[in-house]
Amino acid sequence: MSTAVCTTPSLASLPVSARTTAAIPPAVRRGAWQIAPGEAMSLKARTNSVLRVKQGRVWVTPDATLKNPSEDLVLAPGESLTVAAGQRIVMEAWDGYGATYAWDQA
Repeated sequence: MSTAVCTTPSLASLPVSARTTAAIPPAVRRGAWQIAPGEAMSLKARTNSVLRVKQGRVWVTPDATLKNPSEDLVLAPGESLTVAAGQRIVMEAWDGYGATYAWDQA
């Protein structure tokens, strides 16, 4: 069962061929998701989760909470962000190359 709900409805309609996979090695793609250049998506964690960047960089904006105001983060390969159950993030590829990431249960 997935630990996230994609709340960006337009992503479901994108054909798989619209994503850039040729430049990303199969070992990086295994068990990971891709975000194409210029693509943004909204994810809401069903359970405590961890976003891990495998390749490229992503720009992440978590929703603001009473305890934490919203702040933009840029994550590079090997960096991660813990996302609490029920929290929503908006994520976008930082540059024109796209990014590969994993979304796992914490």
